[in-house]
Order: sequence, then C-alpha cells, then structure tokens
Amino acid sequence: MAETSAEPVQNLVTSGVFALDGGEWEVENNVWIVGDDRTAVVVDAAHDHEAIARALGDRELMAVVCTHGHNDHVNAAAALADLCDAPILLHPDDAELWHRVHPDREPDAPLLEGELLQAGGVELRVLHTPGHTPGGVCLYAEGQGTVFTGDTLFRGGPGATGRSFSDFPTIIASIRDRLLALPPQTAVHTGHGPSTTVGAEAPHLQEWIDRGY
Repeated sequence: MAETSAEPVQNLVTSGVFALDGGEWEVENNVWIVGDDRTAVVVDAAHDHEAIARALGDRELMAVVCTHGHNDHVNAAAALADLCDAPILLHPDDAELWHRVHPDREPDAPLLEGELLQAGGVELRVLHTPGHTPGGVCLYAEGQGTVFTGDTLFRGGPGATGRSFSDFPTIIASIRDRLLALPPQTAVHTGHGPSTTVGAEAPHLQEWIDRGY
C-alpha cells in the first residue's frame, strides 16, 4: 500500500518545459494535493502524472483542478484524470490555452467565481483572478488559512504578464480585489517556487496599486 499523508495540504515538485509564443523554458512546478487520507483534489497536474498518482497513494481523486491553462500546469491533467477516473476543472476563459495542449479533449466542468469545491475535509472557494491568463483562478481554503494562487501571485510580486493572453493592469486588479482582501496571515501556495503570505506581499503590491493599476 502506498503511503498517504493525512495533512490537508501536500506539495509535490515536478519538472518539465513551459512553452508559449514560440519559446521553451525548463521549469519546476508546484503540484498541490489537498484533502485528507481518503479523498483529495490535485491543483495543477504538471508534467508527470505517474509521480502525482504515487503521491496520491490510495486516496480517491475527486478532481484535477487547473489554476490556468498554460501547458506546464495542465500537461499531465488528462493522463492523471484518466488514470484516476476523475473530472478536470478549468475556467472557460482559458479554453484556447487548454486546447493548445489537449486539442482533442475538453475539460469536464467549469471553474466559476464563488464556486465551492470539497476536498476531504477542506473547502476551496474559487476566486477568478485574470491577468496572467484570462481564466486564471485562485483557490481559497478559509478553514486552513491558505490560498493556492497558481501563477497569479508569487513571493516577490505578481505573475508574469509579458506574453500572449496576459495583461498587467488586470492581474494587479485581480490581486487587489481578490487576494489582498484575504487575512494578512493567509498562506500563499504558488505555482512555482516558495510559499509566502498575503501580508508579506501586500507592501510590494501596494506600490503598483498606488500608481493607478
């Protein structure tokens, strides 16, 4: 029997390639497994569906949740969903990005603002946070004091907006209206790199907000 973790949040780092606008970059992605020792959801199935399945162990996978449609966040989603017989959830505004990776596969259900997802004993509220991509979302677990931000917010600032489908004023507005409204002690679990807190990032972000974004 594979080991599982009863912790509500488990992190797995996978490695692969991010590709967009004709460029390719080696990246490491945070895959988040959220739930209990019986059921869980996977936030951002990146690169290696077999490694994610091993980390899940004997837990039932309730859903593969995609914070956005960039290939490095969804490239293992279909294989993991098929292996575990689970639905794939994605905001519909990222359908074009999704179909660049999975042209012959549709997500199973939309992620919409305010929707509540259950993962074991954890409740996740969907926050639509466009800017990095049109359909970018964050997932707020109020009971755990945690938000999963994908590529919307990192330690040190907002996600990148220099490529197709992205917009800097939009991501700043999303962070201002959705994330900075959360309690300052809220843990921010990101799509790449180390975690942070809402309070730690607020001073840096306030500089952009003060400039009128």
